[in-house]
Amino acid sequence: MNIKAFHIRSATDEEFIKVNDCLNVMRAETLPDDPPRSLKELKDNWCNLPPMLTVNAWCAWNDDSSLVRGWSVAYYLNTEENQHLVQFEIYVRPECRRQGIGRQLLTRVVEVARQAGRRLMITETQERIPAGAIFMERLGAKMGLATHLNQLLLDDLDRGLLLRWQNRAAERASGFGLGLWEGPYPETELPAVASLQEAMNLAPRGELDIEDQHITPEQIRQFEQNIFARGDERWTMVVREKATGELAGYTEIMWNPNRPDLVMQGATAVWPKYRNKGLGRWLKAAMLEKVLRDRPQVKRVRTGNADTNEAMLSINRELGFKPYQSRLIWQVETDRVLAYGAGANPEALAVAG
Repeated sequence: MNIKAFHIRSATDEEFIKVNDCLNVMRAETLPDDPPRSLKELKDNWCNLPPMLTVNAWCAWNDDSSLVRGWSVAYYLNTEENQHLVQFEIYVRPECRRQGIGRQLLTRVVEVARQAGRRLMITETQERIPAGAIFMERLGAKMGLATHLNQLLLDDLDRGLLLRWQNRAAERASGFGLGLWEGPYPETELPAVASLQEAMNLAPRGELDIEDQHITPEQIRQFEQNIFARGDERWTMVVREKATGELAGYTEIMWNPNRPDLVMQGATAVWPKYRNKGLGRWLKAAMLEKVLRDRPQVKRVRTGNADTNEAMLSINRELGFKPYQSRLIWQVETDRVLAYGAGANPEALAVAG
């Protein structure tokens, strides 16, 4: 086995092909109902990452470099907030597990965290690859937040419910109006959108040691460039107070022609001072109505939710969303991972911690 850095912005086509093959093996494990991701989509995504994002990746190759046996990536935002964090992912092909590949990839990841002065490392594991949670427990990591990927089958959707929610909003929220943006946000709305997106800081974070993230118009444009470069189409529905013109809430979806039957539900948020008026249900109902009307090929809608986000889960359950996949978010101190890589006894680390 030979572990080499994978330079995302300058890799060869052959390297991309082999990495994409490895990642599609992972995709088949974690999302068995979805098609493989195309090479073009992978390249368009990675070659257009936001400049504010620092990314380091590695491949574990077999002896003749014909197969990627494992993959890892470490990344962090260069912002004023959360300068103590690095996020990472490690994946090893099923037939190559229990050979120490994950541990060797971890040594590369933790070295990035050490050099960048990031004291905390965060990752996510999924129920369909139980080895991931076992690995994190062995490291002495703490589970910070339990989440689910939830899915709605549109054939099961009560369309009468959508109508009732919208009619109720017309009564309870007569001082508000809906708006829709397809594609990039309007330039004149960027400051308001940046402010509104900070409402997501109110979402449950469990025990995760994460600071509020403040969004700037420039950062929004960087992430938009990545979204549209990889082929996603985004619809944003907003609700605005008529008297002040202030944005009170929003919801977003993304659709990619490579997966025509699937819509990914992104963020939905309403400022606290505007809650208890049915605005969240209004937004969700109006957006689903548009999907049914303008994207008839869509059969499934997926969204991620913290298991403790009862306000959003209540709305989603009423719509018919059901658990599709359990996901756990873990955090572990960089020093603990460095000690693990040096061969320290995990039980001794647990006692010391």
